[in-house]
Formats: sequence, structure tokens, C-alpha cells
Amino acid sequence: MPDEINLSRLEPTLDSHAYPAERAALAESFSGTTVLFADGDADLGDLLADVDQETFASADDAHTALQNVLPIEALGEPGQSDGDA
Repeated sequence: MPDEINLSRLEPTLDSHAYPAERAALAESFSGTTVLFADGDADLGDLLADVDQETFASADDAHTALQNVLPIEALGEPGQSDGDA
């Protein structure tokens, strides 16, 4: 397992695990893997631990659930305006 992945590689990385999978097992498996965002990073195991869902049928299922816990730093480019003046 790589120590760092770009956010764009999140789903293929999750696909390396066997499914169905429990949230705790995924969080433990990916603990120590840093997800690099446009502006910052986070531990993938910690992100998975924050998901409300208890089990995942597939990597796509886990990826979708993670979208709800990604920090604002995961979106856009560093210093990019959201259009507010």
C-alpha cells in the first residue's frame, strides 16, 4: 500500500481491499495512507472511521460514502476562489 495517494487515486486504492467490508476493517487497512488534496491532506483510515456507514458492498460504495467526510481542502485548487466577491 502506498504511503501517499492523490485524491484522484482514491477509488482504485479502495479497490485493492476485498468486499464486502466492515468500516473498521477498512479504516485499519488504510490507516497510515495519506490522501493528498488540492490544499492539504488527511489519513485515509481516519476518513473511513468518520463515515457513518458500517459496511461497504464495494470500493464504489466506500468511495461514495467518503465524499460526505472529505474536508473542504479536498476540493478545488489551492487559493482558488469559490466565486464569492
